[in-house]
Amino acid sequence: MSVQLGMPQPREGAGSSPGVSPLSLPSRPEGMAAGLVDRYGRRATDMRLSLTDKCNLRCTYCMPAEGLEWLAKQAVMSAEEIVRIVRIGVDMLGVRELRLTGGEPLVRADLLDIISALRQAHPELPISMTTNAVGLDRKAAGLKAAGLSRINVSLDSLHEETFTKLTRRPFLDKVLAGVDAAWAAGLGPVKLNAVLMRGINDAESPSLLAWALDRGYELRFIEQMPLDADHGWTRRNMITAAEIRELLSVDYVLSADPRDRDGAPAERFEVRRRAPGSAAAAGPVLGTVGIIASVTEPFCSDCRRTRITAEGKIMSCLFSREEVDLLGLLREGATDQQLAERWQDAMWIKPKAHGMDHVGLDAPDFVQPDRSMSAIGG
Repeated sequence: MSVQLGMPQPREGAGSSPGVSPLSLPSRPEGMAAGLVDRYGRRATDMRLSLTDKCNLRCTYCMPAEGLEWLAKQAVMSAEEIVRIVRIGVDMLGVRELRLTGGEPLVRADLLDIISALRQAHPELPISMTTNAVGLDRKAAGLKAAGLSRINVSLDSLHEETFTKLTRRPFLDKVLAGVDAAWAAGLGPVKLNAVLMRGINDAESPSLLAWALDRGYELRFIEQMPLDADHGWTRRNMITAAEIRELLSVDYVLSADPRDRDGAPAERFEVRRRAPGSAAAAGPVLGTVGIIASVTEPFCSDCRRTRITAEGKIMSCLFSREEVDLLGLLREGATDQQLAERWQDAMWIKPKAHGMDHVGLDAPDFVQPDRSMSAIGG
């Protein structure tokens, strides 16, 4: 199947889906610089685009055991619509990096066609993908050939029983096979994302890091965020960044990575082995580890991300409760310029932090978004 790069015709019955009306968006000041700029002077250049809300795992911190009500097929962006939206972001709005997310992108049948079309349109654009790696062993080489740059894999445990408890699926062997296949296909650096859950997999953090370092993978620990579908998140049950550093310090010495963070969500550390019975490091740098501390050490002041959900809604912030419909406007026949302006208006009203105009996921006025992470796109 080939993806046509022209403007798709509106589908029968398609129109604006629920979201923020363009009339309700505050106008950007005259003379504003081009690009996706917000009221706080941040410029979004990193695009996270969800290909689907469907997923073949049921991770406890993301989705209920019975799953969610999936979007109707016609509500989800087509391959042609995805290519057009990305083109507007890159060519008109200054997007410099694209991450394909889900749900689980690998469940989308036309994934290779989408990546091929994106690579054809943007030969130099870094295109990465976040995946749970179930089935990646069969697709990694094809993804590389289609033009995917690299892979992020969600992997919370190396122990089969713990993995099954967290994901509600006995697929650890499939995930590990997928990680190895991604490395072999040249989809590197392979980055691993691990969410630590108190009393479940937190004690495993040093051994998970050792495993990643031995294989040349880049591990990032992520604080659990209040984006679970069950709305059961509590801060007291969350493993904090400070606790993660303490857990790792039993075996390792962490020092700040000298490279510029450059808006990245992960704070990186160089890793050296700890000398026995000493606080000092022994030996050379083994690699790096990242910690994404969205809750306790937020990095919102330098956020450079813009998100498009699978049904074409703009989310200016991961925790935003306001969504702006881009796909509905596209299907009504809007020009590229009109779509770009809608996108700019949506990003202009981006909140300061955590969906509010102040920082604090534990603030009394914080309200968890209705969407879970799988329905937003990470």
